[in-house]
Amino acid sequence: MPTRKEHWEKIYQHKEFAQTSWYQEMPTTSIEFLESAKLPRSAKIIDVGGGESQFVNYLLAEGYQDITVLDISQNAIDKKQQELGEAAHQIRWIVSDIIDFRPDKQYDFWHDRATFHFLTADTEVEKHIKTMREFIVPEGILVIGVFSENGPTKCSGLEIKQYSEHSLSERISRFFHKIRCITTDHLTPFDTIQNFVFCSFRRLPTSAY
Repeated sequence: MPTRKEHWEKIYQHKEFAQTSWYQEMPTTSIEFLESAKLPRSAKIIDVGGGESQFVNYLLAEGYQDITVLDISQNAIDKKQQELGEAAHQIRWIVSDIIDFRPDKQYDFWHDRATFHFLTADTEVEKHIKTMREFIVPEGILVIGVFSENGPTKCSGLEIKQYSEHSLSERISRFFHKIRCITTDHLTPFDTIQNFVFCSFRRLPTSAY
């Protein structure tokens, strides 16, 4: 059975981004959550599972100066760098499974669309939550988008974990205060609907836990 990394390398090797179910021409929901955070252009931002996402294009166009994109797939990052050309040099690119990721700095804004729900083992979820607690600044913003209880049970052939607003908030409430949650439908390139829960959180000060 292929490893998680081997699985995603194969996906990005053989599929164009527009042929994937998670393709978005414009990541409107993610942009709305970013704009509501009212961050300075110097804010440290990370896009987890960013791969070929258009979110980084928006960040560059808006003049954000400290951007990190993390993805498990080298193929995905290579394709994105080729698309961006010279602008790719303005981004810090990291190839890593999120479970193995140990940042070397804290972030003001941590964005994760459709990565968190692939962590189906409690041990992996807990490890990831602790990493976010440690490497998001106190009062920093976390935005997570996951499949809702009305969404798919699998993606790209892999099992996922569905969440409701309540279950997602409850899972990370030890370290993060919920700001707001919404449900939204994602229309795939194949004209199917995937229902997501998107939530934003603020990291609690260390003294709160």
